[in-house]
Amino acid sequence: MTTTETSTTAAPLALSVLDLVPVRTGQSSGQAIAASMALAQRADALGYTRYWFAEHHNMPSVASTTPPVLVAAASARTQRIRVGSGGVMLPNHSPLVVAEQFAALEALAPGRVDLGIGRAPGSDPVITQLLRMSGTTSDVERFPGHISDILSLVSPEGATVRFSTGGEYGVHATPAAIGAPEVWLLGSSDYSAQLAAHLGLPYVFANHFSGDGLERALELYRTGFVASEYLDAPKTFLTVNTVAAPTEEEALARALPQLRAMVRLRTNQPSIPLETIEQAQAAHAGADAATDELHARMRARWLVGDAAHVATELRAFAARSGVDEVMVSPVSGSFAHEALDAAPGRVQTLELLAAEIGAAVAG
Repeated sequence: MTTTETSTTAAPLALSVLDLVPVRTGQSSGQAIAASMALAQRADALGYTRYWFAEHHNMPSVASTTPPVLVAAASARTQRIRVGSGGVMLPNHSPLVVAEQFAALEALAPGRVDLGIGRAPGSDPVITQLLRMSGTTSDVERFPGHISDILSLVSPEGATVRFSTGGEYGVHATPAAIGAPEVWLLGSSDYSAQLAAHLGLPYVFANHFSGDGLERALELYRTGFVASEYLDAPKTFLTVNTVAAPTEEEALARALPQLRAMVRLRTNQPSIPLETIEQAQAAHAGADAATDELHARMRARWLVGDAAHVATELRAFAARSGVDEVMVSPVSGSFAHEALDAAPGRVQTLELLAAEIGAAVAG
């Protein structure tokens, strides 16, 4: 399955996964990561196209602080699925270090590494300041140049640094590369869509986080695309928060902890570990009208229900936007009795969708 623009012949719908490594009440970081590694292995066996880890900092409910580390762990536990970042938040890092990390990952898992890059910090202002104080980071105003630098550094040919004195110096992210990770630009505004089009790179709109502006961003990307050595034609897919279960009732229950976490984020409440389903149901029973309204608006952007319903909505969502790949963020919560080092609700979402859409290649 590939990600290409829609043609006159309907293409099969490819499925991929975005993982923030959620942490629930009573769960350690190690247990949360173990659950995500098992999920990556299941996605690999089910025929999913790619598995990406996001970058977020200092959030009690999110353990995906270091995508390169998680990508390395997932690559060692999988066989065929593409693994990558969704994404590395470049303002927090030196471009050279990012290039070195992903060149090494490409050497570990040749031909199946994606380097998704974002321009946002992925953290609150305090953490952003700490990142600036604690090490070398990139200049957000030089983002386009840093992307070009990374593209050169991860290539087998490497980059050439030219000095004002006329001297040149060759730099390679890894000394003997035979391939390069595929670089994607990520964003939730017009800026990244236009930059990806200008550079001839694949692009993903962060629809799972903010659906506002999706149509405009895709239009800007497609109409402004310039073919490059990296890509002949526009290449994009969609992201969406998803919960599939045997029944709509169970799906709605499993969606509630993450929905409540998003409401807390949007209303500037302190972040806490994800509630269990039982905790979320008890707390939500006393929600006021304003909270209920915000909850409903967010829920309307998600795909939640039984497998047949969610699969139908996924296909329709992809068709409306002219893509043949959807990256689901499986935001299914856990009941209190479920093992802390597993995520049966998230596994269930992937299994049901693979079976319904026909992506499964192994049981």
